[in-house]
Amino acid sequence: MAVTYRLGRDALTSLPQRSRPAVQPGEVRPGIVHLGLGAFHRAHQAVFTEDAVAASGGDWGIVGVAPRSRTVLDQLRAQDGLYSVLTVGGAEDEARTIGILAGLGHAAGDPYGVVAAVADPNIRIVTMTVTEKAYRMDHDGRLLLDDDLRAQLTGTAPPVSVPALLVRGLLRRQAAGGGPLTVLCCDNLMGNGPRIRGLVSQALAVAGADLPGDVAFPATMVDRIVPATSADHRRRAALALGADDAVPVVAEPFTQWVIEDDFPGGRPDWAAAGAVLTDDVTPWEMLKLRSLNAVHSACAYLGALAGRELIADSLDLPGLPALLRRFIAEDIAPTVTPPPGVSVVEYGESVLVRFANRELGHRNIQVAMDGSQKLPHRLLGTVAERRRAGAVPCWAALVLAAWMRFARGYADSGATLPLDDPLADRIRAALDAAPDTPAGTVDALLALSQVFPPELAGDEVLRRELIRWYDELARHGAEATIRGALS
Repeated sequence: MAVTYRLGRDALTSLPQRSRPAVQPGEVRPGIVHLGLGAFHRAHQAVFTEDAVAASGGDWGIVGVAPRSRTVLDQLRAQDGLYSVLTVGGAEDEARTIGILAGLGHAAGDPYGVVAAVADPNIRIVTMTVTEKAYRMDHDGRLLLDDDLRAQLTGTAPPVSVPALLVRGLLRRQAAGGGPLTVLCCDNLMGNGPRIRGLVSQALAVAGADLPGDVAFPATMVDRIVPATSADHRRRAALALGADDAVPVVAEPFTQWVIEDDFPGGRPDWAAAGAVLTDDVTPWEMLKLRSLNAVHSACAYLGALAGRELIADSLDLPGLPALLRRFIAEDIAPTVTPPPGVSVVEYGESVLVRFANRELGHRNIQVAMDGSQKLPHRLLGTVAERRRAGAVPCWAALVLAAWMRFARGYADSGATLPLDDPLADRIRAALDAAPDTPAGTVDALLALSQVFPPELAGDEVLRRELIRWYDELARHGAEATIRGALS
C-alpha cells in the first residue's frame, strides 16, 4: 500500500479497517493520568485500556504526561494524539492505531498543569512507567531526599519529579475533596504497589502530611517486549498503515498484565482486554522473575561467551534450548509455586518461543549488563532454595559460572567483553587480586557480599559445582560446554 498521507484524525477513514483505532480520539473523557509517554506504555497499558473501553465503555481516556523530553509529546500532538503499534514476529507485520489518548501534558514545562490533572475528580487512576531511577528511592525503598526534592515536596520549587507530582497532586486533590484515587505503578519493580505506597508516604511526611485513606496502591506485573523503534520499523509501519506515523512503537505478539484488584474509584474493564485481575500478584512476579528473566540472563552470558550477538542467536547454539528446558524443569520449577492453572514448564516453553523472535533485536551484551544487581533476584533465590532442599542446582550453577567467566572480560574467541555493572570496580579489583583460575575466580566473586549472601558464599557444594562449570567453560568454551553437558 502506498503511503500518501500523515497519520491523524482526518486520515482515519483511509486506514485499512484492521488498523483503525477501537476508540475514536476525543470520544472518551479522561479518567487516567499516565506519567511517562515511552514506548512500553503506548504498546502495553494504553492498548489494554483502549480494548477495555471498546469492550465495556467508561470514561477512561488517558492523559499522557511526558516527564522531560518534548519530542514524542510534540509528535503526538501533531497527529491528534494518534500513533500505531507495529506487532512483529508473526507471519506478517500488523499495525493498529491507538486512539485512547485523551490529553497530553509535559511535567518539565507545565508541572502545575500535571498537578491539576492528578487533583481533577474525574481522574480516578494515576499510572506510571518512568523507570526505577525516577522514583528517587534506593533499593530498600527509602526516599532519596536532597535539598532540590525537599523544595519540590514542600512547594518552594516547581514539582517536576515523580514524587513531587504525586504529593502535590494528592494534597491538592484532598483539599478540594477530589475523591478516591488509585496510584498504579507499571514499572518492573518487585512488589511495586507497596514500594510506591511507602515512597509516597515518606514524601508526604516531608511535606507535613499523611497519606489519605482513600488512595490505593495495587501491585502489578507487566510483560511485553518492546524493542527500540528503528527507521526500518517506521518504514514497515507506514506500509502496513498506508500512512506515515512519526511515533510508531514496536512490540512482540505476546502481552500480559496482572493487576491486584484494588481500585476505590473504579477501573476500566481490563479483564475484558485480557488482563488478569487477582488478589495476589506475587506468584506471577516470581514466575516471571525466575522462569523468564533468569533464562534471559542464561542466554545472554552463554551466548556472549560463544560470540553470539543476539538472544535469538544464542538459541541457535546447538543444545542450548534443550539445556534451558532442563534448567527450567529441574532447577526453577521446584522453587516456584505458579498461579492456579499455570505450568512452569509450559510457561518456560513460551519464553523460549518469544526469545527466538529475531525481530526483537535483544543484544546479549545489553541483557548481560548489571549482572550483580539482576542475578540476586533472578537466579540466586533459585540456587538458595535448591540447596536448602539438599539438591545441587546443576544448570543454575552453569549460568552463574557463565556470569563469572563473562566478568573476566573476554569471550571464548579472546574478544573483549564489557563489564557494564554498578559494581564493576569492585568486581575488577576482586578478580585482579585473584589467580586467573577456576578456583581463584569463583572464590573471588563468591566473596562479594553485595552479591552473594553468606549461605551461598560459604556453601562448599555450590563452590565445587561452580568451579567445575567454570573449568569446562575456560577449557572448552561455551558452545562445547553446552553440547557436552547434554551428552
